[in-house]
Amino acid sequence: MFSFAESMALKCAVESRIADIINSHGHPITLQEIAASIDSPSLDVDCLARVMRLLVRKRIFTSSQPIADDIKETVYGLTNSSKWLLRDSSSSAPSLAAMVLAEDHPWLMAPWHCLTKCVQEGGVAFTKAHGCQIWDLACTSKVVLEVVLSTYREGFAGIGSGSVVVDVGGGTGMAVAEIVESHPHIKGINFDLPHVVVTAPQYPGVSHVGGDMFVSIPKADAHFLKWVLHDWSDENCINILKNCWKGLPEKK
Repeated sequence: MFSFAESMALKCAVESRIADIINSHGHPITLQEIAASIDSPSLDVDCLARVMRLLVRKRIFTSSQPIADDIKETVYGLTNSSKWLLRDSSSSAPSLAAMVLAEDHPWLMAPWHCLTKCVQEGGVAFTKAHGCQIWDLACTSKVVLEVVLSTYREGFAGIGSGSVVVDVGGGTGMAVAEIVESHPHIKGINFDLPHVVVTAPQYPGVSHVGGDMFVSIPKADAHFLKWVLHDWSDENCINILKNCWKGLPEKK
């Protein structure tokens, strides 16, 4: 019944940047040291201790008694799991922090309360909870692209000046717009069905092209797919990827 508490404790750790606080010290630190680094004038240290105790139990953090005679308190350290929670952009390691915050956001938790309705009536839980589809939320692209752009920075930078990137199945174009804004040497094409791109807003450096990815995909120097292939069968995915390949420049 209380399994949800683990997700909420994990969300609390990410929002409080606990992994980053420990990482910034370069070694395990005490609860008081963690508390002192959390920007809150009315921090409840006892509540923080309970959160840390649960996350230690789930092996997100470590706890140990230091050998030094002048330190009597328990110290908390990072594990391989908590390193995935680092939010500091200077870290070269990939991060799941943004995904934790997204998955545990009330908007994505609410559909689970509609599971019984889905069983009894059919339909999509997200639509039942919010009256729209999850694909109508542009903010999901922003959350994911924040991580993609921070961890794949060199990949986009390696594309030559004036090169074109096509976002295949890009919806209203927010994803490719974020890429172009972050790497202005790139030109972007947002490619989706005609009735989708006709509703897309204008973005600097981005053009909208309507079409069918199962027929052909615009020619470009690179193709980008986000949350597309998982919707289709292996046969359809092969067809999409073949069309992407045909749209790439010929080898010189």
